[in-house]
Amino acid sequence: MVYAVARLFLCIFAAMEFSSKLLQNAVNEVSQLPGIGKRTALRLVLHLLKAPKEQTTHLAQALQTMRNTIKFCNNCHNISDVECCEICANPRRNAKIVCVVEDIRDVMAIESTGAFRGLYHVLGGVISPIDGVGPNDLNIESLVSKVKKTHIEELIFALSSTMEGDTTNFYIFKKIEEFDVKTSTIARGISVGGELEYADEVTLGRSIVNRIPFENSLKN
Repeated sequence: MVYAVARLFLCIFAAMEFSSKLLQNAVNEVSQLPGIGKRTALRLVLHLLKAPKEQTTHLAQALQTMRNTIKFCNNCHNISDVECCEICANPRRNAKIVCVVEDIRDVMAIESTGAFRGLYHVLGGVISPIDGVGPNDLNIESLVSKVKKTHIEELIFALSSTMEGDTTNFYIFKKIEEFDVKTSTIARGISVGGELEYADEVTLGRSIVNRIPFENSLKN
């Protein structure tokens, strides 16, 4: 029943004729954002159309400025307004502990817990041959170089508990095992197959604090 109603709404929307091509183009663009369908896109565009022009202008300018000027940290590959992000530049952070994450959203998720005071290394994804993503497509070599040249005492693998995440963990582990660095992984309070950004702050914080040696995870 729900499926039939959903299909009916889609058919009605598909058949809808816009009185303005400009409106239709705006709806089409907004609907390409993750989690936003055509009906939600139409509602958002109509809201912007009714809002003061300044609000729409400020939104457009903020998005354009972000897209054109945002940088990636030279040290950890996190997003930044300058060459070195605020986390890496903070002298109160423990530079000897580095948390390895898949993407920027994971940094934000872990930071929201307040349980980690080290630095990060953003890989930019995970190894996934089926998607055509190999080790050379990720920020792995810069991590290996960092381990080799700096005084890192511990790497925390905080990738999602998926086959791709585990494969990436193991690949990095083999690349750095000759160096004198401790490796650990977040505790399995995060469900297998779960994404870090969707974990609640308490669970994620405990998983960081109660991390286990990476070698132990290979025995499971």
